[in-house]
Amino acid sequence: MAEQLPNSDPPAQDTADQEQVVDPWSVSGGSDGRIDYNKLLEQFGCSKLTEDLVERVERLTGRPAHPFLKRGIFFAHRDLQEILDCYEKGIPFYLYTGRGPSSEALHLGHLVPFMFTKYLQDAFNVPLVIQLTDDEKSLWRGLDIDEARRLSRENAKDIIACGFDVSKTFIFSDFEYVGGAFYRNIIRIQRCVTMNQVRGIFGFTMEDNIGKIAFPAVQAAPSFPDCFPHMFGQRKDIRCLIPCAIDQDPYFRMTRDVAPRIGHHKPALIESKFFPALQGESGKMSASDTNSAIFVNDTPSQIKDKINKYAFSGGGATVEEHRARGANLAVDVPWKYLNFFLEDDARLATIGEEYGSGRMLTGEIKKELITVLTDMVSRHQRARAQVTDDVVDAFMAVRPMRCL
Repeated sequence: MAEQLPNSDPPAQDTADQEQVVDPWSVSGGSDGRIDYNKLLEQFGCSKLTEDLVERVERLTGRPAHPFLKRGIFFAHRDLQEILDCYEKGIPFYLYTGRGPSSEALHLGHLVPFMFTKYLQDAFNVPLVIQLTDDEKSLWRGLDIDEARRLSRENAKDIIACGFDVSKTFIFSDFEYVGGAFYRNIIRIQRCVTMNQVRGIFGFTMEDNIGKIAFPAVQAAPSFPDCFPHMFGQRKDIRCLIPCAIDQDPYFRMTRDVAPRIGHHKPALIESKFFPALQGESGKMSASDTNSAIFVNDTPSQIKDKINKYAFSGGGATVEEHRARGANLAVDVPWKYLNFFLEDDARLATIGEEYGSGRMLTGEIKKELITVLTDMVSRHQRARAQVTDDVVDAFMAVRPMRCL
């Protein structure tokens, strides 16, 4: 059955629902500033990613689950079980993810889906397409087209530094690649979605430029394998799995409704929670506010300074209060960041116990985080330094690829 798309503006919601806003361009929490992910599951109609599915991934791949899976950072999905069924039967699938290039360097929140996608590519040994939506940033941010194209290549270097397999990975800029089979699918998608539907899904108004209204079909199209004839020929039977943050879900609810109407499988999704800003869990970080995030080009001294000055603490106001009551891990940013990036499960559990009980102080957990992030960012910078323009060209070349 096709998933229902709204044919008009969505019905009015209660005040609590209106306070939490999550869409592809803005994220804001409820009255407490936090995102209610259970409410999002209900609102978007996604399924919770259960321990049984995580165990099945481990069993099928013969690899330990990524920490993002074990710790519930990737927490929701659409049809993941069908992708695993295909894999078990030897039926191929591919991965699709992307990046909207709006800044010179990625921040750590931007890295999360690429780190996880790298794990998925290695674990399942599957091809990958990565879309750089430079056109979107020109439409929404007013970026000059040539500047958006330049940022695409700069961001591609950070993405490549995550370690993707060039023989199975195609990175493309919309400005450079859209045309041919890809554009034909864009038109097929656009013919299936009415103005009422796109207003209901994305909240567009009469003041939005017409490029914004047309763009969702551009992000939808890579879900269909025949957009990439150099990789998949004209095949339509290859399934697609999309790792992304949950704010991207509206695009793919639309895509899943359209897919069977134009002869394609619905794409499957595996979706993550948001990586919090240094100032607290109020949604996504901002690339325009350098003090809200750790960037992959930050120096060790910048990382140390940002964490010590800006990382919101759930610890007590005084040492005495902290020793007596312990830290509030639910709001503590250093603790949340360690859950993303400290790979050692046993060490993480120890820190949680010590800090939550008050035996570890705020300065001590921040020191732990500084060490973890400085090492991770330094490794990324060394890898990025090896990514030349020729390497970028190799990943973005339209060339025959034996992917399956």
